[in-house]
Amino acid sequence: MFSVRRRGAARLAAATVVSGLVAAGAIAIAGPASADDSPEGTGGATATLGKLTVFDTVKIKGQGKVPAGLFEMQVTPGGSIQTYCIDLYTGAKTGQEYKEVGWDQSSLHNNEDAGKIRWILQNSYPQVNDLAALAKKVGAKNLTEKTAAAATQAAIWHFSDDVEAEPVDENAKKLTAYLEKEAVNLEEPKASLSLSPSSLAGKSGERLGPVTVNTNAASASVSLTPGAPEGVKLVDKDGKVVTNVANGGQVYFDVPAGAADGAAELTVQADTTVPIGRAFVSTKVKSQTLILAGTSKSTVNAKASASWAKKGAIPAVTAEKNCAKGGLDITASNEGDEDFTFELKGQKVTIPGGASKTVTIPLAEDEAYDFTITGPNFEKTFKGVLDCKTATPGPLPSETPTTEPSPSTTAPAATTGGSSTGTTGGSGDLAETGSSNATPMIAGIAAVLVVLGGGAVFFLRKKKTAAGQ
Repeated sequence: MFSVRRRGAARLAAATVVSGLVAAGAIAIAGPASADDSPEGTGGATATLGKLTVFDTVKIKGQGKVPAGLFEMQVTPGGSIQTYCIDLYTGAKTGQEYKEVGWDQSSLHNNEDAGKIRWILQNSYPQVNDLAALAKKVGAKNLTEKTAAAATQAAIWHFSDDVEAEPVDENAKKLTAYLEKEAVNLEEPKASLSLSPSSLAGKSGERLGPVTVNTNAASASVSLTPGAPEGVKLVDKDGKVVTNVANGGQVYFDVPAGAADGAAELTVQADTTVPIGRAFVSTKVKSQTLILAGTSKSTVNAKASASWAKKGAIPAVTAEKNCAKGGLDITASNEGDEDFTFELKGQKVTIPGGASKTVTIPLAEDEAYDFTITGPNFEKTFKGVLDCKTATPGPLPSETPTTEPSPSTTAPAATTGGSSTGTTGGSGDLAETGSSNATPMIAGIAAVLVVLGGGAVFFLRKKKTAAGQ
């Protein structure tokens, strides 16, 4: 059995107020996150969006001109990366948290030309930084960092947003034409760090696992997150204590016999370079989807949890965006000796001991979600924004190349009549808006409006399983 737990009376009060304002549809309730909240997923780089720093002007056929180039992002807890846009008509909001994801969890999930974008990244600036040689190769007289960045972005938009984009600089035009003509599909790059599974369960006295570590780093450190019950250890398949692993390494939670029902979490951390071509999506509000173009060595991390009990239902729960189905996949397993029953959006689901099941929660594009699932000895918070499509084309903002936002991007509008919420393409909601200099208070209000405007509340009520059910 598990349930969604709302955080605090303030949120309940907010729900009551909003329910009187929304005419139809479900409501997504998302208040201030607790300290241990994190986006769903199994790891990789987390970064904060900075400004558009290396750019020049690009003309979008039939619409107008827009600054185009590279964004700077700061990786948490350390490192920096550069990214291009792969979602032309969505505003990029400075200061927002982004998460490294696979193409299947971004607007590239159904883009047959996604591999061509990766080829462009590998064969142009900043990966190719000998601009004199690059200019000679494409028949240009000269290229600067700014014009090369604009030319590269224009070629990427051709494949990500299906637009005709052309730099205003004559030499840069030749680079764009070369990149579009020569691009071939390359395979998707692998994650910098991921864990599988990210949640598991079992009985005390067993080794719970394995959790498999996949990383492009030479090695990664492994440790129990502070607060783990006494006696719990991280070990390999032979029971030897583990502190470091290589790619493909497996880690188990060693729970001593007689241990009280409980839970623990492990943290894996590595210093590595994130592969060029990895997608980055905003974790909290609708903001432009980006793709990695340049990187320093960065610190990446991932977490996995385990829960155990002596008897009864022993559930584990994970969640992952499913762009193909337009929703969030919640996978629940049960390692106990009693049925695990929950109710999800009016649908009752029962998982027998030793079984697992995945249920897809449908979400509207750009819909924000934030909910916590609780059960015996575990608590999981999942939050994010379903961002699986490039925005619908809209008017371009001013021709002046600037990272200042247009008025429409400082506070995302909220809908009040249905289940869809979040910002969409529209006036001024474009790549060049790169940053939002609104005060933190305005930004906070905007984020609340996005979530409260519409969405889905997930009621997972604790149910007692009837005998023999």
